[in-house]
Amino acid sequence: MNLTRTILIMQLATALGFGQAGYQNKRHNFAREPAVLVRNLYDEVVIRRPLGIPDDADLKVFAPYLSKLLLRRLDLSAACESDWERQHPDPHLKSEIGWQELGIFSGDNEEASPREFHVGGVQSERNGTYRVDVKLTGEDSPRLSWRIAVIVVRETGHLVVDDVFYLDDDGARNANARLSRCLSIGCNGPRWVGYGKRRKSFEKSGTDGSGANFSVRR
Repeated sequence: MNLTRTILIMQLATALGFGQAGYQNKRHNFAREPAVLVRNLYDEVVIRRPLGIPDDADLKVFAPYLSKLLLRRLDLSAACESDWERQHPDPHLKSEIGWQELGIFSGDNEEASPREFHVGGVQSERNGTYRVDVKLTGEDSPRLSWRIAVIVVRETGHLVVDDVFYLDDDGARNANARLSRCLSIGCNGPRWVGYGKRRKSFEKSGTDGSGANFSVRR
């Protein structure tokens, strides 16, 4: 083999090696970037364990991880809470607002205060979003664990969280059991409108009067 052919073969092998490495890095970054974002967010969630709309101090921490749309939803829900209080000035009256006891990034009831989390797989959705699966572990019972799906979007050049699905026991998503849905129940934008004439059936069935589940766990 002459020297020229040897050099050409080495150059070709080097080019192929860089091409394969670039492809592998691209695949690695595809899953890594959304997973890192979610991991950083849930580091804060297990420390702060927000119930309902985060207060100003917590919101300042969470805001960089959240999409503009989700931040807008939180703002509208906070305004809706204020409107409920305006309509019901009696301080002894129990609030009707369901999300006040909701761990907005984790779930309700015993799932509202997770003590640990594990970020699982990342899936690229057809609409350009990413689904990041997260397993959470309960505070009072380490044997209690459940899964959620965090929806990540790209916004102005960087990734942010746009929604959270509270999954069924079999891991399925339900359009009604998601953060964006829970934040709007009983509200018309910033106004509290309640549950209508079907309030009593809501209390018995766990729906918001339209047939949609109010509780995130079924």
